Amino acid sequence: MGHIKEPKGIDFVIESEPLTDKARKEISEFIRNYKKKDKKKTSIRTSKAIHT
Repeated sequence: MGHIKEPKGIDFVIESEPLTDKARKEISEFIRNYKKKDKKKTSIRTSKAIHT
């Protein structure tokens, strides 16, 4: 995805529709699971570095 440069004197306004409750919950759950997986990877790397 590229960057679109705004011509002088023209403003691009992007309006997105508000999220539904279902979509908001799905996104929150995805982020929560992603962070859990990342913490597991980080803790494993750190413990190996300490014991080496």
